Amino acid sequence: MGQVGFGQPDDGVIQMAYVVADLRAAIAQWSRTLRIGPWFVLEHFTGEDPVYRGQPSRAEVAIAMSFAGHMNIELIQPNNDAPSVYREIIERRGYGFHHWGVATWSFDAAVAHYEREGYALAFRAAVPSGGRVGYMDTTAVLPGFTEFIELGGAFEEVFGRFYRASIGWDGKDPIRSFI
Repeated sequence: MGQVGFGQPDDGVIQMAYVVADLRAAIAQWSRTLRIGPWFVLEHFTGEDPVYRGQPSRAEVAIAMSFAGHMNIELIQPNNDAPSVYREIIERRGYGFHHWGVATWSFDAAVAHYEREGYALAFRAAVPSGGRVGYMDTTAVLPGFTEFIELGGAFEEVFGRFYRASIGWDGKDPIRSFI
């Protein structure tokens, strides 16, 4: 067991994610109040071949990523009303904490292990970094989903760029391009 390039374990929690009503307002608030930034924004994200609760997904979100120390922070704003893991949380209790992201080199094994433990795979998709994500429904026992984030591909390049930008961030240019 090792670490990813930004210092978190390569088999543990690397991310905390929150659903927000207004991505730009949330970025401004988190930047001003918590001094977290800069934020790397992807305005339209669906994932590749997304599947929600066993059916093709039409959900689209805008996302922003930054770092608080070694922890990746993700803000997620739904762009439409399609059923999704994001809408589930919003409808259940409103905006706020959504999921933990757990790094894994063994994506299929991690998903299978959680399924054996009784947690359903609520959402899965391929992502721009070349890996896959899978949201396990742990909401009956934890205050959010548990997302498996597959390591490999361009993961280190993408997340490393976000992490390095956050070190000593001076508050300027709080919104930057994800790509």
